Amino acid sequence: MGSSERTTKLAASPDLFENRVLNFFSRVHPSVPALIFLPVIAVMYWLAIRDGSGAVSLIGFTALGLLIWTLSEYWLHRLLFHWHPKFKGGDELNFIIHGVHHDHPNDRMRLVMPPAVSIPLAAIFFGAFLLVFGTPAVFPAFAGFLVGYLFYDYTHYYVHHFVPKSRIGKKVREHHMRHHFQDHRFGYGVSSPLWDHAFNTVPKSRRSDRSDDRPED
Repeated sequence: MGSSERTTKLAASPDLFENRVLNFFSRVHPSVPALIFLPVIAVMYWLAIRDGSGAVSLIGFTALGLLIWTLSEYWLHRLLFHWHPKFKGGDELNFIIHGVHHDHPNDRMRLVMPPAVSIPLAAIFFGAFLLVFGTPAVFPAFAGFLVGYLFYDYTHYYVHHFVPKSRIGKKVREHHMRHHFQDHRFGYGVSSPLWDHAFNTVPKSRRSDRSDDRPED
């Protein structure tokens, strides 16, 4: 690799750590979430059917899991990804969590969630689902949650690297691009604008439209 090519590569995908191992795990190929979680989804449905869940139960709890994902996506993005801690090193932490994506929005290796983050989060959510729903309802509900997560990850990747042709696709891409390039305090929903409408954080077409309805930082 020539020096100019190496410089371009580093500019497009900067290192986050001095440690090479940590840098390796901070990047992830977009196929990885599907390789990890599609088998988990299949196991969830197998367990649900094995334990006697019928078609209505499977569909209903899957839909509920999807809805819970959309709400989780919104608040994870708004509260965690855009968290600006005030303690020493807070700026660096914010950059590692999400700031690098805003500075380098087309870095192909940082558009889906790395397993070092997604697997622990999935385990935490599964524990919470188990406490709330019990078995066997937890299985289709969590499967729906993971389907929503994968849809989010691949929607995010798609809108950064492709130009949708459909009307809905164009709206979804515009919604997210306004979050990146117009005002990051709006447009926290990536796969769905549902909760942006509910919490009054829908990006406006003009900055002047925003003067009376900006959310608090």
